[in-house]
Amino acid sequence: MANSIYDRTLAFAGLCQAVTLVQKIATEGSCDQQAFDTSINAIIETNPSNTLGVFGSEEQLQIGLECLVRDFENTPSGSELTRYLISIMSLEYKLSAKNENLSTLGQRIETIQRQLDHFDINDEQMLSNIASIYLEVVSPMGPRIQVTGTPSILQQTLCQHKVRALLLSGIRCSVLWRQVGGKKRHLIFGRKKMVEQAKIILARN
Repeated sequence: MANSIYDRTLAFAGLCQAVTLVQKIATEGSCDQQAFDTSINAIIETNPSNTLGVFGSEEQLQIGLECLVRDFENTPSGSELTRYLISIMSLEYKLSAKNENLSTLGQRIETIQRQLDHFDINDEQMLSNIASIYLEVVSPMGPRIQVTGTPSILQQTLCQHKVRALLLSGIRCSVLWRQVGGKKRHLIFGRKKMVEQAKIILARN
């Protein structure tokens, strides 16, 4: 897979989009459906021809690209969004440190892919199955990510499924970010280049 600023920007925008949607669902109970579908489908797109193939098209990453520009144009603050991003990337790092963890994750995702022959990905049972991968495979790797929002919404089972599925999507995008050469130093020294690239992509869509 290519290793360029374009690819890193797409991968990081995917991560930003997943986290933005987590915030939206946790506080309001709903989010942009197309953006949600893009993030969830990224989980099962395990053999793409290129980085963009994980997400389908640049337009489908609009929310993530806008988030990247808005929150990273200047020095990232200690915002809730930044906290989620750091937590997800830390979890992914621990997950990827052991091949057996990635093997288990891959097997569980393959099961989801087979189930899609019979169910729509937005079926509540499917979202529950995806959420369970995060809960059982990823979450035990490190400190639990504390999602803040509206208590009455966070108590709803379907919202819990969606939030966990989106956190798994964030893990997927963090894996992709590293696969295309993303490193921690890029979040500090390469941040402006990603913001510039995100602006170019947004301007043409």
